[in-house]
Amino acid sequence: MPYELIAIFMFASMMLMLMTGQRVFGAIGAVAAVAALFLWGTGGSDIPFASAMKLMKWYPLLTLPMFIFMGYVLSESKIADDLYRMFHVWMGPINGGLAIGTIGLMVLVSAMNGLSVAGMAIGATIALPELLRRGYDKKMVTGVIQAGSSLGILVPPSVVLVLYAMIARAPVGQLWLAGVVPGLIMAALFILYIYIRCRIQPELGPALKEEDRDVTTAEKYRLLGAGVLPIVIFAAMMVPFINGWTSLVESSAIGAMTAFLAAVVKRRMTREVFETSVRQTLLISCMFMWIILAALGFGAVFDGLGAVRAIENLFTEQLGLNPWVILIIMQLSFLLMGTFLDDTAMLVIVAPLYVPLVAALGFDLVWYGVLYTITTQIAYMTPPFGYNLFLMRAMAPPEITLKDIYGSILPFVLVMLLALGLIMAFPQLALWLPETVYGK
Repeated sequence: MPYELIAIFMFASMMLMLMTGQRVFGAIGAVAAVAALFLWGTGGSDIPFASAMKLMKWYPLLTLPMFIFMGYVLSESKIADDLYRMFHVWMGPINGGLAIGTIGLMVLVSAMNGLSVAGMAIGATIALPELLRRGYDKKMVTGVIQAGSSLGILVPPSVVLVLYAMIARAPVGQLWLAGVVPGLIMAALFILYIYIRCRIQPELGPALKEEDRDVTTAEKYRLLGAGVLPIVIFAAMMVPFINGWTSLVESSAIGAMTAFLAAVVKRRMTREVFETSVRQTLLISCMFMWIILAALGFGAVFDGLGAVRAIENLFTEQLGLNPWVILIIMQLSFLLMGTFLDDTAMLVIVAPLYVPLVAALGFDLVWYGVLYTITTQIAYMTPPFGYNLFLMRAMAPPEITLKDIYGSILPFVLVMLLALGLIMAFPQLALWLPETVYGK
């Protein structure tokens, strides 16, 4: 059997396994192990062993539990509640103001945790009940929370960009900085849409009533202090790293310790908060490691088959496709896979295939990392099987149905597609900041 056909058969088998509902690492790893044994006999057992050793020696992987712990400490200690109260007071008097404040909350939360799931959890538990109580349209608020949570894997310190950096051998610092401007552009587009829509249809997002706005000026300025905390955590982590004073792992440890100390100072670090944060950190870190281990084994078999070179030859020489057409096809495949896979699984499945191809086509890998994160979040929110849609349903109150959630997301997906188009058409929107800081 030709190697190209074996590669296609492997990929199809893996996708079929995933559709049966098997765990991601089990589906990817099982296909890789069986293929390795059939191709190379007992010598194929060296592939999972070598992949495990490679994973254990991957020093930057230590950043994952640090960032995850930081996100859960901030979430479980209710520090995000203070942030929402700040936006509630300052943005409430305008139509759609609380929804705009929720997007602002998500930006600051993203700068503190780097996980879209954490942003979704905070938005669903803090913002959603308050928005519904204030008479906001339920389709509007569910769309706002899902869209806002998408910023978690784009604004640094994005955990997914760290994984992409390790797999693509791209510099993490440049990837983080590359995500800043696109993340802020996307947040600004969300805010602009909410503002315009609520000006046209005020009933979707009514302004706060006069009695609810009765807050003293001193209290307003005191609440502004809640917005300083994420900036302090972000600066404590990023400034030493960008200046070369600390490594990535050391910076992640600084971020985790700063978040922990902030919870202690605010007297929110109880035994229950600490235990929950540690347990969830262990759970998610182990999940990431199993998926990466399986993907490394799968990628090793693919590389041994020469599948990457075969696909590159198919697209560029046999079909004669333009590099931009190939890039768009890859983005569309992410949208399709995102209907039933999470962002990490998509990355580790296709990165061994796509990253070398992107480099061979002459595109910047840092810029492509930003495109990947935006595309996967669009896929997350696209019916019928978008991951975020079901996550939202699990967290939303009973009065919000799956039909409401499906109906809420279309305008925000269109806004994200607009942002994606801008970043593709103008790569410097992503590359300007890392080039300015690090130099070309």
